[in-house]
Amino acid sequence: MILVSACLAGIKCKYDGKDNAHEKIIELVRQGLTIPVCPEQLGGLPTPRPPSEITGQNVITIDGINVTENFQKGAEETLRIAKLVNCKKAILKQRSPSCGFGFIYDGTHSGKVIEGNGITAELLHKNGIKILTEEDFQIE
Repeated sequence: MILVSACLAGIKCKYDGKDNAHEKIIELVRQGLTIPVCPEQLGGLPTPRPPSEITGQNVITIDGINVTENFQKGAEETLRIAKLVNCKKAILKQRSPSCGFGFIYDGTHSGKVIEGNGITAELLHKNGIKILTEEDFQIE
């Protein structure tokens, strides 16, 4: 079983209430090979919600609200789901403060990207789950 960012599966759970539908990932969902998750919703954040970015050790909304606790809770719940289904791989949304792997936005809400991992991607990675993004995934 593969975890996927729910927004990539066409679920309207992005901060702006939209999705990042990716046809190949939607097909995997249709085939029953994946479990869509939205760590931000699992952490108790509403949709829509103010955009957030990682700043240092915290996740801060564009309005200056610290939502780190929500992001951590969502990451823990996502890991719990991964363990329940014995997941070894995840396909996550690149640059997201939850799901970004390798690159995330820099915390200035200016669109600038830096090296780093989102809160959920980092936790899954530390627990031995292979992380791919929608930009580089391949089914093995």
